[in-house]
Amino acid sequence: MDDDPVRIRFERTGGFAGFSLRATLDSESLTPEQIEELERLLDQSRFFELPVELEAREPAADRFQYLLTVEHGGRAHTVRAADAAAPDSLRPLLDWLSAAARARR
Repeated sequence: MDDDPVRIRFERTGGFAGFSLRATLDSESLTPEQIEELERLLDQSRFFELPVELEAREPAADRFQYLLTVEHGGRAHTVRAADAAAPDSLRPLLDWLSAAARARR
């Protein structure tokens, strides 16, 4: 990743048990390998091109809701996504951030 710091605020709510996961990650707290993987996932998801709201066509109980804000390179973008509406390109990033949030508990 370039020299611009990255800051990510991640929240996952809902699900069967109703537990929430929250994490704030920044490039200063990540290893170079984690930063490289994060950059790859952000690029792959085309995160900064996603709409602010990704809503499911039909509401469903027990599904996750994600709120994700990324600040990088002078840009900031927030995406709120229902689990059923998240594009396949975004899923690896959501999975990675969920795992990172669990590891920081």
